[in-house]
Amino acid sequence: IGEIAQDLEKTFGDLLPCKRGADMAEAVEMGRGKVQFEASGVQLTAESQGRLDDVRRAFEGLAAPEVVVTGHTDRVGSIEVNDRLSLKRAEAVRDILVAAGFSREAIAVAGRGEREPLVPTDDEVAEPRNRRVEIKLR
Repeated sequence: IGEIAQDLEKTFGDLLPCKRGADMAEAVEMGRGKVQFEASGVQLTAESQGRLDDVRRAFEGLAAPEVVVTGHTDRVGSIEVNDRLSLKRAEAVRDILVAAGFSREAIAVAGRGEREPLVPTDDEVAEPRNRRVEIKLR
């Protein structure tokens, strides 16, 4: 958290609700979120549906936020299929944020496929923690 908190403080300065200490973890969570997906599709897990609501609420209080939404997959399937799937996941989250009132133009989307796993695995291993979209404020 330390490095992320320093980056957030340097980048967003006065926009952060706090500056130091234990409250910085809350600021980190405001500037970054993660949601998980069911296998082989763009369906959020039940837990992540609630988490996305928290992310939306955190971003709502900020003036003109720019959001980067990056999709990821596990290592099941081909690289090409996973690249497309990760982009579809990012676009699905963007669409949810737009429906909540965020400007489409303020949301950049990208798909990283299986290239940046949270949990390294062998090829063709289904790892739920790798099926995610990361949402970052910049």
